[in-house]
Amino acid sequence: MPWPFLYFAGDRLSVAELCAARLDGDLVEVGEAFMPADAVETRELRAGSLALSIPAGVALARASAAWVHGAIPDPPSRHIVQRASPRRGHAVRDPRLIHHDQRLAETEFEQIGGVAVTTPVRTLADLVRDHLADGGGLAIVDAMLAWRPELTLATADALEAGGAVHFKRPAVQFLRARAQAEVTRYTS
Repeated sequence: MPWPFLYFAGDRLSVAELCAARLDGDLVEVGEAFMPADAVETRELRAGSLALSIPAGVALARASAAWVHGAIPDPPSRHIVQRASPRRGHAVRDPRLIHHDQRLAETEFEQIGGVAVTTPVRTLADLVRDHLADGGGLAIVDAMLAWRPELTLATADALEAGGAVHFKRPAVQFLRARAQAEVTRYTS
């Protein structure tokens, strides 16, 4: 799908023309593309800017999905993708991508701007589990919770109802404790 507000290198303008327009203040970078400086950056434009670099059969996940949804302002340096198709395809061999092969259920991702992206609940669940596994990524978890506080309990409920995954119990405890802390903060 051609995007009237997205400019890709070599499509309508060369890389040099795009960079010159950026220096002139006419364009700004968004993901792997450029958009007019006065256009509103939407989740559809953010996802669409990655459409040419994301292979079929995978969905943007974790920090990449948080960026597309608008919870964090800047994209990660390497985008994270996860298998969304029932069949395993060829291994993703792009140094700009981190690939997770665990299959997503059809209810765990949505199409945004022609790109599959994990839902906010699945995104937060993965980010919390990653944080508990390695201790990093708390800033992105906090950004997701500040963006949509109602995700806290929805994600805890979804994790409890879902199947077995690593760090499931600690993630549910973490999310319930955060929800309780918010209730205590507003009632005190």
